[in-house]
Amino acid sequence: MPRHSRGFDTDAAHAHLLKRDRKLARWMRRIGPLAPDPRWRKSFDPVDALARAILYQQLSGKAAATIVGRVEAAIDSTRFHCDTLCRIDDVALRACGVSGNKSLALRDLAAREARGEIPDLRRMSTMDNQAIIDALVPVRGIGRWTVEMMLMFRLGRPDVLPVDDLGIRKGAQFVDGLEQMPTPKELAATGERWGPYRTYASLYLWKIADLGGQARTPTKRSQD
Repeated sequence: MPRHSRGFDTDAAHAHLLKRDRKLARWMRRIGPLAPDPRWRKSFDPVDALARAILYQQLSGKAAATIVGRVEAAIDSTRFHCDTLCRIDDVALRACGVSGNKSLALRDLAAREARGEIPDLRRMSTMDNQAIIDALVPVRGIGRWTVEMMLMFRLGRPDVLPVDDLGIRKGAQFVDGLEQMPTPKELAATGERWGPYRTYASLYLWKIADLGGQARTPTKRSQD
């Protein structure tokens, strides 16, 4: 069974995209090469990462961090998994600022971990991207985009293109000089030319969206 390493050669990705897409290449030269993400080499617990993704949903980073800190104090642990989440009941979660829907999502995540349904890092290393997505999206509150962020920023998979992400669609609009953002289907078709380094292209598209839109602050990702 093939094993997937965490991270990829960003120099090779850079050279590949410069040759494959002339329009994207102009932006890449303007921005400069992108370094490997240090999180690619850092071990993490997928369950903990998913729990944090749930808690951060639809909140500002500061507000979410405050709630996460309260929950960590309540469970007396900085790691979220089934054994620690069982230390806190729904009333206490609500007191920490966790919504009812998020409480249900955390309970579902913990139950699925207890049943062995959430693959650990070792198991993920033998799974392709779609298999990981298929394993995690049944968790309440976890959508494809959240798993794609894990694939890109934590697992370092080289060929991920989150076609539903507005920042990436906006970046693609600037690259191709379109009047409107491409649809997810159109972006998926365009992205074929960036394979097998669609992750690296996506990192540029986010930066291009910020530069092209003259955003005051970079677009935040749930895995930041």
